[in-house]
Amino acid sequence: MRKYFGTDGIRRIANTELTPELVYKVAKAGAYVLSKHTDHAPTILIGRDTRISGTLIESAMTAGFLSYGANVKLLGVIPTPAVAYLTRKLNADASVVISASHNTFEFNGVKYFSNKGTKIDDSIEEEIEEIMDSGKIAELNAPHEKIGVSEVREDLIIEYANFFVDTFKNDIEKYIKPNFKVAIDTANGATYKIAEEVFKKLGINYSIINNTPDGININANCGSTHLEGLKKYVIENKMDLGIAYDGDGDRCLLIDEKGNEIDGDITLAVVSKYMKEKNMLKNNTVVATVMSNLGLNKYCELNELSLKQTKVGDRYVLEEMLKNGYNLGGEQSGHIIFLDYNPTGDGILTSLMMIKILLEKNVSAAEACNIINIYPQVLVNAKVASNKKYDYEKDEQIKAKIEELEAEFSGNGRVLIRPSGTEPLVRVMIEGEDKDYISKKAKELATLIEEKLR
Repeated sequence: MRKYFGTDGIRRIANTELTPELVYKVAKAGAYVLSKHTDHAPTILIGRDTRISGTLIESAMTAGFLSYGANVKLLGVIPTPAVAYLTRKLNADASVVISASHNTFEFNGVKYFSNKGTKIDDSIEEEIEEIMDSGKIAELNAPHEKIGVSEVREDLIIEYANFFVDTFKNDIEKYIKPNFKVAIDTANGATYKIAEEVFKKLGINYSIINNTPDGININANCGSTHLEGLKKYVIENKMDLGIAYDGDGDRCLLIDEKGNEIDGDITLAVVSKYMKEKNMLKNNTVVATVMSNLGLNKYCELNELSLKQTKVGDRYVLEEMLKNGYNLGGEQSGHIIFLDYNPTGDGILTSLMMIKILLEKNVSAAEACNIINIYPQVLVNAKVASNKKYDYEKDEQIKAKIEELEAEFSGNGRVLIRPSGTEPLVRVMIEGEDKDYISKKAKELATLIEEKLR
């Protein structure tokens, strides 16, 4: 089991758990590992979100890279998908995003991207960890004449804006209506400037909220994790669509004109329908995770689409897409990957795809989303002993209860048990047609798991 890296890089409380010293080691070890795979001094891009700790971690990261001879381009505040895009466009050897995504401001994180703009392989992360704990860090120093050089390249974000203009301008100009209005919530995060720049360039009538970051208000009662304010704004201002990004801009959740939430599963249904009609959906397949709603399964069955499901985490969705040549995948949380454009979830890209579909089809958001029936979904956490959270598979009483529920639902419901990767919890998720009933059954099952595995 890895000591530092999780499914989405390293994420901890900044300056106490994610210390400058730890970050320095992560960077130095990373530069060493990357150098082994190239025949030149690597060039590494660094981007960050708006957290107050961002520049502290950026400084430590830069020092670690330079001390081993890697060169650094500092991109400043920039969305995660923009870093992935620029890594490929500039032929950089790797990149790093400093962000804790949707978490509150006291957290921060470090995630590496490969030269292809994808999260680095588990094996590379393991190699970096091995070097970090080997005691060799102090010896890994570049000769005096080969110390790395850093340069500030915050101007490069315009390349990302131009990508959207080149991709969408013709279609949006063709179908846009002056009375079509969208509201954008940037979560006081990494999209706070670039989203406005993109929508302005595309001539979309927009209003923008939560775009005044102060280092502490990122994701604070706003963005994709707190949709209440955006829902209210959409209804009160009679907007056609509400758009919510998360702190680092790789997620997008939407609100229709009636104030209803459009999550990642609904977005996948709408986009897959459009792409299939245009013969753009490779292998007629959508990739999602095991946490995707049963409604998405039913939608795919009815529309002769194949649904491939992976472990939870957008990196596993991407792995499945790359392995089998699929080009659309995502998570309920709003990570949607359009592999023909960018190899990571991209909030701005997702929102523009939805806008393009609504305009071209001349339908409201509510009408477009009426193609999928989302089942009620209840999640209850069972508190268990840390060393027993995987034992639910061995307990005959727990297994019998799960089998009894699955037989009762008979295809119109689902039970999913998932141990937490970081906490002493077993997550019980049940889907079904009656929310009150499945809530009762989820609590009963969670109570049984707590009693048996304490």
